[in-house]
Order: sequence, then structure tokens, then C-alpha cells
Amino acid sequence: MPLRALFVDFDAYFASVEQQDDPKLRGRPVAVVPVMADTTCCIAVSYAAKRYGIKTGTQVAEARRRCPGLVLLPARHERYIEVHHQLVQAVESCIPVDAVLSIDEMACTLTGSWCMPERAREIACRVKAAVREVGEALTCSIGIAPNRFLAKTASKMDKPDGLTVIREEDLPQALYRLELGDLNGIGPRMRVRLQRAGILSVRDLYAASAAALRRVWGGIEGERMYARLRGETLPEPEAKRASIGHSHVLAPELRGDDAALAVLHRLLQKAAWRLRKLGYLAGGLRLSLRHADGHGWHGKRRLGATQDTLVLVQAMTELWEARPRRKPPLLGVGVTLTHLSEARGQSLDLFAEAAARARLNEVVDRLNARFGRNTVYFGGAHGALEAAPMRIAFTHVPDPRTER
Repeated sequence: MPLRALFVDFDAYFASVEQQDDPKLRGRPVAVVPVMADTTCCIAVSYAAKRYGIKTGTQVAEARRRCPGLVLLPARHERYIEVHHQLVQAVESCIPVDAVLSIDEMACTLTGSWCMPERAREIACRVKAAVREVGEALTCSIGIAPNRFLAKTASKMDKPDGLTVIREEDLPQALYRLELGDLNGIGPRMRVRLQRAGILSVRDLYAASAAALRRVWGGIEGERMYARLRGETLPEPEAKRASIGHSHVLAPELRGDDAALAVLHRLLQKAAWRLRKLGYLAGGLRLSLRHADGHGWHGKRRLGATQDTLVLVQAMTELWEARPRRKPPLLGVGVTLTHLSEARGQSLDLFAEAAARARLNEVVDRLNARFGRNTVYFGGAHGALEAAPMRIAFTHVPDPRTER
């Protein structure tokens, strides 16, 4: 079974970009945060910070306690996207990139003589050198294996700046030192289901039959896991977008009800713009609120399929009015458009008012695309125009031209 996949995983990406741009930060414990507040959490940390037990998701107050010398930096998402595109070009100069899977992960296919271990290693070393040309503080860990799943797994086995090759003859022993949660597709809930089935380790997982894994997963994905662990290359199912949403951790000055509602309007208008840009209609809306005491609330509303910002604003306003009133201030808010369907091929409302609103949304989108964000906006967002800046999601690299 030849080596077919090369997977590139950039190390501590956000923190490394900050250290590249400011050499004084190199080698120091650094954490990137969404807002400068102790109640928020770290969204990226340097390896020096990880040695103190700080990781992504650690609350800032706890991170400060563990490392008094921790340097906190507000996230600069546009800069991370800019460097991301430079890194894609750097990797492309060595091997074609098949898929950009996130801001810090990309997958490549090995073909021909590249499938030989010595040639695959040579290409990986060239990729590492090209990445260093982009920035000397930037490193990547590379995994090489018979399929993408094992290559991704290998890329995380020797970080930072690692290079791990898993050949067919290395299986399954090469995987036995991993925890179940180290394998892509096994999260906390799946670990519980595996434990209930008596699967407590990667060794147990590998020994289980395809039928047993199908029962655990409740479908064909269990059989796919069985095949991936053995190096088989499977066609990747086409990903279908289930939702479009934005959330924001509120800075202290935005935690009052009026300011939080303005932030929600800003988030909703960004989501509606993306909805139209991607060619979808939304059939539902979900509002999420999180209070400083840790309690949260979610409200849902079904809609007729729509792209209309004003229809979505009305639904969000109704959910906001129905929320439980709690004394602890709001700490985070979010809005998600759900039950998506493709706009292409669907008949939209032809009534004069709906047609006029569709033209209004189109004009607003064009003006903002041409002249920059907040050139034209719906009034509910007026108090939060600079709040909720562009954010990078795990599997979505935003376009700064349209998602600021």
C-alpha cells in the first residue's frame, strides 16, 4: 500500500504569527484572546505557554494564575488570513494543495514516485523550508501516510516542527501510543459510546470488527473508521452546509442589554450577507445568550425560506423579547441561520414588497462590497459597528472583503 497523503498542520498558528511579527515575543508564553477580559478564554497559545498547562479554551483568569508572565494579545484575524494565503502559496510551490481544511491545515496527494518514502520525506522537507521563507518563526508538522486520515493523525504525533511517516507495515503498532481522542472523528460523546461497547483504547478500536464499529457509530461511518485505520482511501462525502452563524464574546462595555442587542444585529447582518453570498435560504434562526454566571439560553424560530435581512431581524427581535430576564450581565451572544436550502432553483416571493426588499438587500451588499463594511447598514447595529470583527472558524477561512 503506497503512501498517498501528505498533511500539513501549522504549529500554534495564531500565536506563531504574532511571534513572527514581533520578534520580542519569540520563546515567550503568549496567548491570543478574542477580547482583553479575564472572563474570556484563550483561542491560541504558544508552546512556551503550553508548558504551563495553558491550552486553547483555558479561561484567561486561570491562564494568568498559571503563568503570571503570560503575554495576552487580541486576535488579529485579518493578519492570520493574510499569512494563511502566503503559506498556501509556499506549500503549492512544492506540491499541489488538494484541500484547505482550515486556517492551519491543508492536505496534499502523493502520486507517482512521490509515493516512495524517501521522495515523500524530501517533499516534506521542501515544504518546511518554504514555510520558513514566509516567516522564520512559523513552523509546521507534517504527516505522511497511505490515506488522509492517517496522515492527519501522523501530523499531530510529533509537534512542533515534526515529520512523521506511517507506512502500511507500521500499522497498527504506530497508533497504539495514541489515545482514542487523538483520532479525528472521536470526540467526548463518541468516547463514551466506545467505552460502553468495551472499547477503551486504540488497540481495542483496531481489534474491533467493522460490524462492531458500525453498531457503535450507528451507521456506515463506523465501517469507514475501520477502513481508514487500515490505510484505505475512501471517497470523502460531499459536505453539506447546515448553518451559517456568528458569535461574539462581549467586552465589558457591551454587556448591557442595549449594547448586546446592537451586537446581535451586527452579527445577524453579517450572517445574512454570507447567506446571500453563498446562495442559500434560511428556514430557521437560533439565538444564543450566555451570562457571566455560566448560565445560557437558546431560542429557536422556524421561518419560511428567506434571504431577507428584515425578515431575519424581525425573528431575532421576537426571540430577544422572549428571553428570560437574568440579573448577571451577558457575557456572549450568537445568532445562527439554520435549515439551509439552496436558493438556486427555488421560486421566491413575487409580491411587490418582497421583490423590493430583495433589491434593497442586493444594493446594500454591493455598496458594502465596494466601499467597505458599514457603508450601509440596518439601524439596529448602530451602537456596535466596530464590535464583532471578523472571526476565523475551525473549518471556515473568511473572505475579508465581505465578512469584516
